[in-house]
Amino acid sequence: MRALLALMLLPTLASAAEETGKASARVDLPDPLSLGAIGQLLLGLALVVGLILVLAWLVRRVNGAPAQGRGMKVLAALPLGQRERAVLVQIGQEQMLLGVAPGRVSLLARFDEPVLDSAELRGAAFADRLQQVLGRGQSGS
Repeated sequence: MRALLALMLLPTLASAAEETGKASARVDLPDPLSLGAIGQLLLGLALVVGLILVLAWLVRRVNGAPAQGRGMKVLAALPLGQRERAVLVQIGQEQMLLGVAPGRVSLLARFDEPVLDSAELRGAAFADRLQQVLGRGQSGS
């Protein structure tokens, strides 16, 4: 009985498969040189270039922050020009004043005894910032 049913359905299945093959061959593809396709390509390109620019800006912004290494601290940085700075670095108990310019770092002075105490420096910066915030809050009331 099953064999007879399979023989009767075989031509129907074959014609359905043939029609499916013809239908997939008849699919119209959009013109790749149409205004919509070119606009979509340019929009995607603009998004990728914009993403690259944003990431480059973020990397430059993050690398501009003073780095803290193991046993090494940046105590202070003073801008001297548009791309030049003087940086006071502490390594152990020794402090060094470095001149930093694009592509060059020069030792300006070496101090065997600390010129600035890093704990006092952090406390002073915090105290100054707190005074700014408190002063701003009182003047607005």
